[in-house]
Amino acid sequence: MKITRIQFAMLRVPLKTPFKTALRTVTAVEDVVVIIHTDTGHVGYGEAPATAVITGDTHGSIIEAIRKCIAPRLVGQDIANLNHLTNLVQGALQNNYSAKAAVEIAIYDLFGQLYDAPLYKMLGGGDPVVTTDITISVDYIDKMVADSIDAVDRGFAALKIKVGKDIGVDIERVKAIHAAVEGRALLRLDANQGWTAKQAVFAMHSLEDAGVHLELLEQPVHAKDIEGLKYVTDRVHTPVMADESVFGPLEVIDLIQRRAADIINIKLMKTGGLSNAIRIADIAGLYGVECMIGCMIESSISVAAAVHLAVAKSSVITKVDLDGPSLCQFDPVDGGVDFNESEISVSDAPGLGIVEIRGLEHLPD
Repeated sequence: MKITRIQFAMLRVPLKTPFKTALRTVTAVEDVVVIIHTDTGHVGYGEAPATAVITGDTHGSIIEAIRKCIAPRLVGQDIANLNHLTNLVQGALQNNYSAKAAVEIAIYDLFGQLYDAPLYKMLGGGDPVVTTDITISVDYIDKMVADSIDAVDRGFAALKIKVGKDIGVDIERVKAIHAAVEGRALLRLDANQGWTAKQAVFAMHSLEDAGVHLELLEQPVHAKDIEGLKYVTDRVHTPVMADESVFGPLEVIDLIQRRAADIINIKLMKTGGLSNAIRIADIAGLYGVECMIGCMIESSISVAAAVHLAVAKSSVITKVDLDGPSLCQFDPVDGGVDFNESEISVSDAPGLGIVEIRGLEHLPD
């Protein structure tokens, strides 16, 4: 099975409600889809969103990085040589993590198809069912409380609460949600780099002293402020999770050795795809550090790949934040992974199991 052509398309899916964080507001999935064709007729799919404020990637940069730098290295290559292919992708250019992720996802999809096995089995196997949390966007307190109650009523047992806009209002937001759903859902707090280290400690002490139990606090400080992250980790009881502060394996090793965070958030769009995500999970496992698997605003193409990884690495990836498809008004993808509110289940179809993607807007190769 050899690569013959790499094709591009755009996928646009409106969200049920705007996705709001301290960094941005998003109203729809607008992602680049990568379609890798082979001489056997098999097709592999990958996907990447434009997340300029986090990864630096735009739609244009993703497409050009693949078209000009990555694709020429891959055409004619054999899918069976997986490690060689991922090395070609990672070595094609610096950074451009989302572009690399989209291509790697499609390659791994084809690798599973080559051996007629679902991707999670190719990565080591596991129980093909995981449970995700759902994001509660930062908003007016009454709106966030209503959204939280609705999510719990729909069966979500963990809520990821977005804060980071205003420290005083943030504290009141969390208290109100805690009062509304106490005992019915775990609360995960995501500040999206919106606080200083001292603000984070103040907020967490205020919440802890008020009896608000949080499962974790995610990325309270700026991504580059590792000392600030460690400052918070050392001074609060709630476990602290690093997200934007860690992209690749070397950063994970440094952060763990400095004890700057308790948990690592893996996202394929930060790691540049599955190969480095697997390395990060294995490194974390060696150090006894838990991981979460997360996503950007993505459809069920790339999120499916993250699900397969979560299943295969469930001993380390103990928390799942793969609600991207649940935030969409509809799922444009048929086959493979079934996203049913909080429960995500994986079929035994080969690779990612994608049968059809509706609504693709094809672009020039």
